Parts: sequence; C-alpha cells; structure tokens
Amino acid sequence: MTSGFAFCVHDQDSQSAARRSTLTTPHGDVEMPAFMPVGTQGAVKGVTADHVVATGAQMVLSNAYHLAVRPGAEIVRRLGGLHHFMGWSGPILTDSGGFQVFSLQRLTKVTDEGVEFRSHVDGAKISLTPERAVQIQGDLGSDIAMVLDHVVSLPNSRDVIEDACRRSIRWAQRSLATSRSDQQALFGIVQGGLDQPLRIESAEALAELDFDGYAIGGLSVGESAEDMLRTIEFTIPALPAGKPRYLMGVGRPEDILEAVARGIDLFDCVMPTRNGRNAMAFTDSGTLRLRNERHREDTRPLEETCDCLACRHSRGYLRHLFMSGEMLGPILLSIHNLTYYQRLLQTARTAIKDGRFVEFKQQMFQGWTGTAAAG
Repeated sequence: MTSGFAFCVHDQDSQSAARRSTLTTPHGDVEMPAFMPVGTQGAVKGVTADHVVATGAQMVLSNAYHLAVRPGAEIVRRLGGLHHFMGWSGPILTDSGGFQVFSLQRLTKVTDEGVEFRSHVDGAKISLTPERAVQIQGDLGSDIAMVLDHVVSLPNSRDVIEDACRRSIRWAQRSLATSRSDQQALFGIVQGGLDQPLRIESAEALAELDFDGYAIGGLSVGESAEDMLRTIEFTIPALPAGKPRYLMGVGRPEDILEAVARGIDLFDCVMPTRNGRNAMAFTDSGTLRLRNERHREDTRPLEETCDCLACRHSRGYLRHLFMSGEMLGPILLSIHNLTYYQRLLQTARTAIKDGRFVEFKQQMFQGWTGTAAAG
C-alpha cells in the first residue's frame, strides 16, 4: 500500500464472509467494519467535530466536488488543509464527485475526457477530469482519495451501463497515473450496474491496477435491496482479499449488516443525520418517529442503554423540541443516530472476533423487524 498506510485482517467469521480488520492511516487507525459520518461540505450537518468524536466515529467523509465549488480546494489548502479546516484530527476520506455526475446530471455533460458541470451554486462552468479530481483531493489533504467514476441510474440499458463501466475503468487508470502525495491513499471504484459480467470485468481490471483499496459504487441508486446484495456477492470474489472494501452510500442498518456478512469493511451514508433532522431515531427495537402523538408524555429515553446526549432526555421532551421547531431537536437526534451506528459496528466487530456474527445479525433483525435475517 501507499506509504503510511497498512491493512490487516484479524478475524474471519466461519459462517459468513464477515471480517474484522484495521486500516492504518497517517491520521490514525480505523477498526473495521466501520461507518463514516458524512460531512459533505466539511461539516457533519448540525454536529460539531467534538460531538462526532464522542459518537465513536473514527473516520469521516467529505466531498471533493462540493468543496471545490465552495470555498475552493486551494482555499482549504491555504487554510491548513481539510483536517485543520474542519477541526477533525482523525482520518478523512474524500469522494471525488462521481456521484454528482449522477445526482446533478441535468447540469452535466460527460465525455471520455471528463465531466463538464454547471455549478449548483452559481451556474459557473466547471471541468472535472480524473486528473483534476486527484489534484483537488491532494489540495484538500484527505487520507483517502477516490477516483472519478461515472455513475448511472438503475435500472438502465446495458449499453448505458457498459459505456459508463468501461469509461470508469479508463478514468481509474488515468487517476492512478496522476502524481499525488505519498500520504494519500487512492481507492478504485467498481461499476457495472447489476450486470454480473460487467461488475467482474470492472473489479478484475481495477485489481490489476493495484489500488490501495476498492469501493463498490453505483448502488443504492434505484435498485432493490436484494439486487444490491446479490451484486455484492458476485463482486467481492473478484477483489483482492488483502485490501479494504468500501460500499459507497449504503446505510440502512439492515443493509450494513447484510453487507458485512458478505465481506464489506467500510460504509458511509447521510441517513443517520438526515433521519435525525426529520425526527426519526434508530433503536434496537426499530425506528422511532418522534412526531407521533404516542410519544407526547413518554418519560423513557430513546434507548435505556445509550449514553448519548439525546438519551439524557425523555422521548416526550425530544418530541416537544420538534413540535416547537427548536433546532436542538435535530441536533440531538443526529447525535443519537450517529452514536447508534457506531455502536452497531463496534458490536459487529466484537461479534466477528468472538465467532458469533451470524447469531448477532439474526438477533438485530429480530429486534428491528420481529423476524430473523435471511442467510
């Protein structure tokens, strides 16, 4: 791996592909499987860096496209780099902007050279090539940079998926050839939609390029959970066992545990904070909707065993904050949800170490849905 980085698998579950591992970076170790809170624009929405640390998070994610648009990657570099800029001392992974090719497609034009954007902020024209994406992330100074990839919606025609998949491979080759700091790892991104031959082709091509890690991208864009899990199953065997595996943008607790069981090490998603802002709290008994009338006089915390800031208060008080429009409500529920995700992954790591991950997964599904997990 790149200088300053190391990856070690400690335990492999005997009944599934789940594994416990450590990723070493210049800004610290990440015990995996792990979940990264999303700080798209250099901040996890509504939550200070100290609060994020208190949730147990080890690494956060920011977005190179958004930071390049505002305030500008060069400004972040002049202000001391992304770690200093956002007050986060741990590892940071930056996404290249490939997902924005998908989410802002009405403002983009994709060619083999790269992507032309119209800024979602002021309409200014922005050109993003694989080389420029690496350079931007170099200016930001993240620990892990992602290659620029071409994401398309699902379902889609095979021609569109094949074109995007092979373009992503070519862009990955150009990204790897771009000069970067030896203190920044570079991850390749597997594309190919739900098409097994294309996914395997992409994974094998990227494996030959010997990236520091590998992401499975282009999922959670319209496909069913079953199709997503099936795609993970036939993609993982084509990826190197000795490198970290990252499933991009997938974040329901159920999907995370199913993906861990299939060999995924790293996750990110806006769901904990987005749901928190919308009065929805994750618990071992399922999702609580705090605006529901039944919580109005409920004296219980969200979870008896949770020691986060939100769980110092009653459900009735938290509901009151949302019903009265107090900004503290979204903040507290975001902190709780982030804490919940970190505890879920910490417990998963312990279960893998103790050889009882499948049992743990089934117990969690029973609590969430009243039924056992499949597989």
